[in-house]
Amino acid sequence: MTAIAAAPRVTGAVRRCVRDHWPFVLLLSAGLALRVLAQAAYRPALLYIDSAKYLVGSGGTAPEGYQALLRLLDPIGGLALVAAVQHAFGLGMAIGLYALVLRLGGPRWAAALAAAPVLLDAYQLQLEQTIMPDVLFETMIAAGLALLLWPRRTPGAGVAAGALVLGATATVREIGGVLIVPAVVFAALAAPRWRRAGLAAACFGLPVLGYMTGAYLVTGHFGLATNGPAPEYGRAAAAADCAALAVPAGERALCPSPAQTLALGGIDGLLHNPRSPGHTVPVPPGLTRGQLLDRFSLAVLRQQPLRVAASVARDSIRLFALTRDGDPEITSIARWQFQTFYPTYPHRDTMAAFTRLARQHGSGGALRAVGPAARILRAYQLDGGYTPGPAYAAALAAGVAGALAGLRGGTGRRRTAAGPPTAGPGGRGRGAAGELAAGCLLVTLAAVVLLVSSDAFEFSWRYQLPAVVMLPLAGALGLTAARARLRLATAGAGRQEQTVPLRGTARLIR
Repeated sequence: MTAIAAAPRVTGAVRRCVRDHWPFVLLLSAGLALRVLAQAAYRPALLYIDSAKYLVGSGGTAPEGYQALLRLLDPIGGLALVAAVQHAFGLGMAIGLYALVLRLGGPRWAAALAAAPVLLDAYQLQLEQTIMPDVLFETMIAAGLALLLWPRRTPGAGVAAGALVLGATATVREIGGVLIVPAVVFAALAAPRWRRAGLAAACFGLPVLGYMTGAYLVTGHFGLATNGPAPEYGRAAAAADCAALAVPAGERALCPSPAQTLALGGIDGLLHNPRSPGHTVPVPPGLTRGQLLDRFSLAVLRQQPLRVAASVARDSIRLFALTRDGDPEITSIARWQFQTFYPTYPHRDTMAAFTRLARQHGSGGALRAVGPAARILRAYQLDGGYTPGPAYAAALAAGVAGALAGLRGGTGRRRTAAGPPTAGPGGRGRGAAGELAAGCLLVTLAAVVLLVSSDAFEFSWRYQLPAVVMLPLAGALGLTAARARLRLATAGAGRQEQTVPLRGTARLIR
């Protein structure tokens, strides 16, 4: 009887929630429908060239954080379950972003805008359906940022938990290690004492050092991964002006012409194509190939740093372009687009190898694409079903503006004339505006540091995926901070208008 009596109250609460948050509910419903369609279109999941090293072992060339998830889910439901869980991660991130912006005082429309890209972006959907670590990586980033930003009575606990989760991202993808910079900067600015910055650094390093220690005990290698010889060679070789570069005769052949770079497939080809000079140039006695490539790359960085920086900058702004056209200078964007067939790439016996992998991991039967569903997803993606570059640019500008406004006015909690600190994030007053600005700085700096660090080695649309989470959140927080400061300024002007007439009246009376 109690359950029956409670049912109307639960139904009423659900109706009120839907009524109050209907824009986000619509977005969430659309995101769920797209994910069901992706799950039905490609069975049991999409596999990529690098999927094998996560399914059967990378030999130490990649961190094994994602493999832990695969080992947990494979025995239960195979690759289809892995894809379903990754789709759940996408929905969970959207809900978390929406709740975070609301909790920090943002309007519902801004919170919905922050969550929309991760729900509707087709490139996000494609990687959720693919057996690759990227979705787990961005989910951990979103969780770490939320823990750092979520208001609580004991801010130190949030700093510790958020930094710990952000540090753990490096066990999924090595590039996550650069997130220590925004975590420590935020902890230093958002708190009145530098002790919290030290806490953030220590908690960030804990999972990294723990993983590296475990790797040393098992393999004898103290590190996150061994990525093969000189991953920086591709960027250095593509950027170099060979005619002006002073290198030993044995290294000159490592410097390709622009035409040769394009023919090989850009930076990715310089790194991985067997015909690349990095693979074919003879190695002098007394050196390994990695040492040879390192020497060449260091020579380019020392002699032509501006060319390398300009090359990275040109790639970094690709994210903000209006369209996403194929470009021979970068890894083919087709790899991250839905196809009307089950996609493989130009490697011998790829489909046969993929099929064996699927069968080994609890997914019997052939890999296949379901035509109608695949065609719908491809048309959606190619006809604008992704976050446009100008939207990313606007979000970045809003995040930077919110952070700079906080730096000009000071961040963190402030003491008023009455004595105690003003409200924290999501509250009212100058302290709330300052901490919102610190949040803008955290998310914006995290996005810039992570994306530029990835681009420094090689641009790939896959490596831009975290922008779907971080840049819209930065923009929403920037808008929320601007709104808070406008209200604060309006309230201050109102108080001045009330005070001036009273003072004039007092003079008249005297």
